This record gives sequence, structure tokens and C-alpha cells, in this order.
Amino acid sequence: MPRIPLSVVIISKDEEANIARCLESLRWADEVLVVDSGSGDRTVEICRGFPCRVIQTAWRGFGATKRYAVEQASHDWVLSVDADEAATSELAESILRLLTHGPDCRGYRVRRRSFYLGREIRFSGWQRDCPVRLFDRRIATPNERPVHEGFSIVGAVGRVRGALLHFSYPTIAVHLAKMERYADLGAQVLLERGRSTTIGEAIGRGMAKFAKMFFLRGGFLDGKVGFVLAVNSSYGVYLKYVKLWELSRRPRST
Repeated sequence: MPRIPLSVVIISKDEEANIARCLESLRWADEVLVVDSGSGDRTVEICRGFPCRVIQTAWRGFGATKRYAVEQASHDWVLSVDADEAATSELAESILRLLTHGPDCRGYRVRRRSFYLGREIRFSGWQRDCPVRLFDRRIATPNERPVHEGFSIVGAVGRVRGALLHFSYPTIAVHLAKMERYADLGAQVLLERGRSTTIGEAIGRGMAKFAKMFFLRGGFLDGKVGFVLAVNSSYGVYLKYVKLWELSRRPRST
């Protein structure tokens, strides 16, 4: 029986620092599709140096843009990869083997090994990061959340060997910039759900995030980098809720 073909989908915007590494790790796939949303840097130019298809479209939000990318893929089995990720050779081999012998599940989780300030984070809660990334798009349902987008599968979900290397935050400046963006999106989502908050809750949630990452999830075992990650992550939670507090104080338009 011939191997089931695979499409890899990537959404991008201003990813010139990451996209070449990502695409180089995906040369084994039958199709690589990059959906770019108005990059102002060299992202698209770099993509054209690789055997991939590029579609340029307006930004719809993380969830909706990823759904659009999946819909444009040429094949039904899809691997969703972020531009700041790279597939290991073990992951490539296990996926190709799976698609050759025939999947026994509708979707598969893929472990992410994430790096912070150039160091792999082995604890801090990040060791549990194993999202659904490989799936039959005829069964999978991408959510359209503005942040923390993902895929829901009706049926059995397995797990493949290997990992995606996630180069999430190479510098503190990058982390702070992403936290600002995610805090704005997260606060807006909470406001639309009718949530409100107080300064005290914002502070408390931030402190709880630090305690969970650094103590309960073993962040102290990641050393100084683990401490910095926990502090900055707790600030991100505080920022989301204090922005919600700010938004909820504004008069609603009628």
C-alpha cells in the first residue's frame, strides 16, 4: 500500500529569524505550505528559497488563520508546525513510518522541547507540552481562539515518537513583546465572556503562576533561566488581568 501523503502547514508573520530553520527540517514532507500574513521582513523571500508553497493573506487571528491554512493544504493528513519550531529527524522518521503502515488513530500528539534564552527547559511545566499536531483534517476541528489555538479530535488520539524543537523566546525582549500581545488578546477574550477583575486578583494570579512554575512544576531545577522564566511568565499573567481590569472600567458602547 502506498504511503499516505502529508501536508505541513505553517502560519507566519515577520519570522525571518526562524523560518529557514523550520523549513530546512521539513524537506521530507510531501508538501510544505506557508500562510504568511503581511510580513514586513524577509520571511517570504526566504521561503521562496525552499520547496514550499506560499500563500499571502490577511491576518485572521491565530486560530482562524491556522484553520485557513489547514483548509488550503493539498492532502488530508496534516502536520501543523509553528514558524519558530523545527522537526527532529526522529519525528520525521516516525511520521513517515506511521503513514506508510497506516494510522490507527485520528490524530497524534507531538512532544515539544522548548528553549528559553538558548537553553532547553526541562521542567517549569513545559515538560508536559504535547499538543495535537498531526491529524486527519476530515476529523480534526481547529478552534478559532485568538490565543492558545489548537485542534480537537473526535476519536482516538495517539502520540508519535520524536519532537518539535520550539525556539520560543531567544531573548527577554522577544518574551516581553509576546507577553504584551498575548495579554491584550487574552484580556479581550475574558472581557467578551463577561469577566471582570480587581488589582488584587491580578497580583494574586501573577504570584500563583510563579509558585506553580518555579516550585510545583520544578522550575527551580532549570536554574537561573528557570527563575527568569517563572518571573516573566508570572508578569504575563498579571499583565493580562490588569489589562482586563483596565478594559472593564471603560464605558461600554451601546
